[in-house]
Amino acid sequence: MSDTIRQPVEGAGPSATQAPGKYRRAFALLASLFFMWGFITVINNTLLPHLRSVFDLNYTQTTLIESVWFIAYAVASMPSAFLIERIGYKKAIIVGLGVMAAGALCMVPAARLPSYGITLAALFIIACGIALLQVAANPYVAVLGPPEKSESRLTLVQAFNSMGTFFAPYFGGYLILSRTVGGTVKEGTILSAEQRLADAQATQLPYILVAIVLAVIAVVIWRSSLPAMGDDAKRANAEERKKLSLWNHRNLVLGVPAIFIYLIAEIGVANLFISFVTLPEIAHITAAQASTYLGFLWGGMMVGRFAGGVIIQKFNPARVLACFASFAFIVMLGAATLHGPVAMWCLVAVGLGHSIMFPAIFALAIKGLGPLTEEGSGLLVTAIAGGALVVVQGWLADMFGLQNSFFLTVACELYVLFYALWGSKPTNAMADERLA
Repeated sequence: MSDTIRQPVEGAGPSATQAPGKYRRAFALLASLFFMWGFITVINNTLLPHLRSVFDLNYTQTTLIESVWFIAYAVASMPSAFLIERIGYKKAIIVGLGVMAAGALCMVPAARLPSYGITLAALFIIACGIALLQVAANPYVAVLGPPEKSESRLTLVQAFNSMGTFFAPYFGGYLILSRTVGGTVKEGTILSAEQRLADAQATQLPYILVAIVLAVIAVVIWRSSLPAMGDDAKRANAEERKKLSLWNHRNLVLGVPAIFIYLIAEIGVANLFISFVTLPEIAHITAAQASTYLGFLWGGMMVGRFAGGVIIQKFNPARVLACFASFAFIVMLGAATLHGPVAMWCLVAVGLGHSIMFPAIFALAIKGLGPLTEEGSGLLVTAIAGGALVVVQGWLADMFGLQNSFFLTVACELYVLFYALWGSKPTNAMADERLA
């Protein structure tokens, strides 16, 4: 889960008075942030099967790790907004990078002990830092440059985020899974206590490298002269907005659960992918080998976003969403019922089906909100916490089998299809607010 969220901001951005070259440099720095939080988020997908082997976790305990990650989004988002208002965007971004680096370094003692509890705490800290970056960077990108090109800028940073999610499985597969006993043996192999301890310590180097990169980016941003967002970029007309109600807009009311449910589907597939394809009745490969196919899943999402961005410009976005949701439903049904490599490829293919869902749902949900757009966007951001309910799929996997747990994902695809066909139609539409 790792996507860019547009939070509309009124008024001219910093670029209104800045030279193009200056904000191009700022945009390049911000693009590196989007790459890094996408990268770090998806490292979890290779970390989870590793931790499952080290701590001998069941699927519920394994998916709880990702739930803690998304709980951090719900906990840190509002405090992040208050912090940004107090210290500004540039300092908030530096603080966010510092928090992420501190969390990454906490993975070192977690690996040395090793400790499941400290691991959860470290990942929670990293996710809090990412939440702060999300709240700070998205509106900043929206006003960093000519207003008429804000959508293209946001689409481009989404591509950098997708690049991060694409490369992360190979990084995690090489530095974590391929260097451990648990990552190179078949599913079901019992490891000795010495092997588990050695495997646990394999996570130290990757997270030390991540912490160093984050620290370097923080220093570069600290030394850079980023354009400042002025008072004209802040929300206005608060009194007038109080007279209006979000509940009158069906596309938003049903769009919030659509984002919530979609995150359950995306995170559930990504987190359980390696465990699924390593099963004897599916592909029967090692976790290290499976990480390569996980890269194909995220690569499909990246390709789908590039292609979908063009397609949505030419066709009705709701219909495009319906087509992608239908495709996702079909391949997930295959993953939940078929066996052998074909089931694995069905799960790989769902990345393409999921690719445009988040941005398409988000855009459809805020359509026609007018002066309520910012409040509606805030609700949609909060709905990202739906990823925390991936623990439900972990519980289903323990109770009814890992493959059967994907029927939950099938149900999620059906809700997105329902939203595309009916729930996304605006009611009481007003003129949308645009960036000035």
